[in-house]
Amino acid sequence: MSDDVKSMMLEDSTDLLDNVEVTTIAAECQKLKSLQDDIERAEEHVDNLKKMADDISSRVIPELLAEQGLTSLKLADGSSVTVKREYRCTLPKEDERRQSAYNWLRENGLGDIIKNNVIVTFGRGEDDKAQRLLDLAASNGFEPNQKSDVAWNTLTALFQERVESGLDMPSDVFSTWIKDTTKITRK
Repeated sequence: MSDDVKSMMLEDSTDLLDNVEVTTIAAECQKLKSLQDDIERAEEHVDNLKKMADDISSRVIPELLAEQGLTSLKLADGSSVTVKREYRCTLPKEDERRQSAYNWLRENGLGDIIKNNVIVTFGRGEDDKAQRLLDLAASNGFEPNQKSDVAWNTLTALFQERVESGLDMPSDVFSTWIKDTTKITRK
């Protein structure tokens, strides 16, 4: 950029700043920065509160109740407290581990929960070919893409069923967790 253009731009911006209350703009900018900082601190505080509540819900209360041989109780205010075991199982995001999970399901007779999507892309005017989709795809030179998936809730239900039956579900193949959760029902 030439020096002439720079000096013209500087003059224009100086004129603009002279015509606007710079102190008002600066004050509002400071207010915004302060609010953004407050929001960030509040979000961090909420995150910490959630972590503390999760620890009390999934570890502290279940341990205390288990020590007393209880799974539920009523509080003086009429609220009821119950501890429930939660299960979660999902497919890994990494392709290699995901394929291992599919293989494990198939090898263990559980492949029927895998959803299989076959996708073929047709160009304009190829509606007639689309009608002969899956059975004729290879013989007509189409290259279908195959995608497999298992819904997380189906996989979670299978995981829970297997764990409760004493059967294995490898955590090195699937993303799994089991945790107790405390539920307080207010009166």
